[in-house]
Amino acid sequence: MGIRVIDVRHESTAVFAADSISRLSGIIGVAAVTAGPGLTNTITAIKNAQMAQVPVLILGGAAATVLKDRGSLQDIDHLSVVESITKYAKTIKRVKDLQPSLEEAISTATSGVPGPVYLEIPVDLLYPESLVREWYGLKSIGKSMPWWMTRYLNWNVNRIFKDKNKTFPENTRIEDSQDTSLHIHRLSEMLQSAKQPVLLIGSQALINPAQHEKLADAVKNLNIPTFVSGMARGLLSKSYLPIFRHERTKALKEADLVILAGVPCDFRLDYGRVINHKAKILSINLSRNDLYLNRKPTKAILTSPGTFLIDWSNSGKNNSDSKWVNWQEQLAIRNDKRQTDIIDQSNIATDFVNPMKLCLSLNEHIQGGDIIVADGGDFVATASYILQPRSFTGWLDPGVFGTLGVGAGFILGAKLTHPNSVVWAIYGDGAFGYSLMEFDSFVRHNIPVIAIIGNDAGWTQIARDQVHMLGSAVSTELAPTEYHKAVEALGGAGYFIDDENQIDEVLTHAKESAQSGKPTVVNVRIGKTDFRKGSLSM
Repeated sequence: MGIRVIDVRHESTAVFAADSISRLSGIIGVAAVTAGPGLTNTITAIKNAQMAQVPVLILGGAAATVLKDRGSLQDIDHLSVVESITKYAKTIKRVKDLQPSLEEAISTATSGVPGPVYLEIPVDLLYPESLVREWYGLKSIGKSMPWWMTRYLNWNVNRIFKDKNKTFPENTRIEDSQDTSLHIHRLSEMLQSAKQPVLLIGSQALINPAQHEKLADAVKNLNIPTFVSGMARGLLSKSYLPIFRHERTKALKEADLVILAGVPCDFRLDYGRVINHKAKILSINLSRNDLYLNRKPTKAILTSPGTFLIDWSNSGKNNSDSKWVNWQEQLAIRNDKRQTDIIDQSNIATDFVNPMKLCLSLNEHIQGGDIIVADGGDFVATASYILQPRSFTGWLDPGVFGTLGVGAGFILGAKLTHPNSVVWAIYGDGAFGYSLMEFDSFVRHNIPVIAIIGNDAGWTQIARDQVHMLGSAVSTELAPTEYHKAVEALGGAGYFIDDENQIDEVLTHAKESAQSGKPTVVNVRIGKTDFRKGSLSM
């Protein structure tokens, strides 16, 4: 059928990879897992997709229909496990229901607020009828099987396979549409009266890869001072856009109009408190809950934020000739000053390699079309201030759930959807522990990715505040493990850096290794900095 199957070492990796494929391609990713612990191993990954609003289809195995609730191996109530973290969960009981159930599940996953869906398929629906009858002992009936059991088993097989060849018309998905003209007129009036507007764009605005170019044009034409988060960081790849990277909090405290395009007022915006209490707020979101979360907007629009911004730009009611020149200049000065501060701090001597210096050097090796995957805490958060995405799909992080362990699955999905791109995984050493064995999968399936590990031998994001507040480093310390040697043992390429003078040469070798087809790890021993002091989020 032309469907490529990639087997991995842990079920969560499969779901994370499916999540990545959905985000980067716009086509729903699919993960297939075994029953029982195979499904329970996916819970974190499914919940991550739900909170990131990503459509993913999980196919789960189950005991044969005649053995359900009889103590069969790995037979549990799968639906009760996943119902609270999926949009749709169903057990398929007949072969003829496979196609319509799959179409219903996919339609549900991709409609409205996207999210994960689950289909349970008992094992006796997956094999030919003749083989199932043989399993049931119906091909060699002897006196050992009571007549009533024979009748029941025949009835069950006939029920499962009745109309098995029946086909159904393709389920055509109807896109949600909404007349946004009145909203655009009202918003344009609000914008014209604003003196210091700010536009915040989140991942939800980039839900459709086919719209990315149009969205960038819309941001350019609207010319509103803009900040981005999540996958919307990919817009940073276009230097001509009015996007500012630094000092967002100060801008929000001074803004008189804040437009939230797929951005809820959750902990990332201090539950809405970071926004000027006198500012008018326009919230555009697919989720009704997110529209009103923690801070009631002046105007709420329940629609796709990406589509809305494009429609607004195309309406002719935009602001190409900006009257916010002074406001934009003020934001630009702050942005440039923060960037200068980062460069200055990167030159401060530390034990081993200054992590900021590493990220600035890494920027010189990331090229157009490359994809950056973020998996970690303190080191990755530092990298998010510095690394420059090079395409609309150039940045991938877990999203609001802040999950550690997404790395292996995300880089797998990224490389499968963009085989000609260099995929860089940025790991903290704590997070890399979740991904290590998947380098065996990458070797077996010829997935040449590059992982950069910021190894400071600790769970530093936790240690920063814990040690300061409690005076104890308990459970925050790790060993400076030689992860690169472990990857070499799995068949990949491994490099080690503990001196800043090695960075460029080793990164060049790492790219050459990946280009030759080898999954590659660069283990960098980094020092401690105060760059993210006091950054604990709750």
